[in-house]
Amino acid sequence: MATYHPDGAYLCHCRMCQRATGGVSIAFMSLPKTNLQWETEPEWYASSTFAKRPFCQECGTPLGFAFDDGDDMDIAIGTLDDPYGLEPQWHFGVERMHEAWIDTSHLPQKRADESEQLVKRWKDNNGCMPE
Repeated sequence: MATYHPDGAYLCHCRMCQRATGGVSIAFMSLPKTNLQWETEPEWYASSTFAKRPFCQECGTPLGFAFDDGDDMDIAIGTLDDPYGLEPQWHFGVERMHEAWIDTSHLPQKRADESEQLVKRWKDNNGCMPE
């Protein structure tokens, strides 16, 4: 659970975040460490000599980023219970930005529940599709 302000939302394109997430960027929400309360304490790994990254010990999901000596930290937007309505306010690490991945609105779109194979796999193994 976190208390945050929507102005703290941004996209990080730095090479360290690309490597940590396996993506071309990550959507973060910056907030004071004191405004964050974990339901389950995550595992942490030192991603550099001056920062750590929390991750879920159950599934391996990257949860965020924190400088060792900072008062703030970043939480991955996709891990929030209700990330909808948040909009990025800036880009960071733009020297590694992959411009082709910024505006993809012209690409065809397909819902996950339109994939018969995926729906069948989820239903056969879990009874239903995830939220």
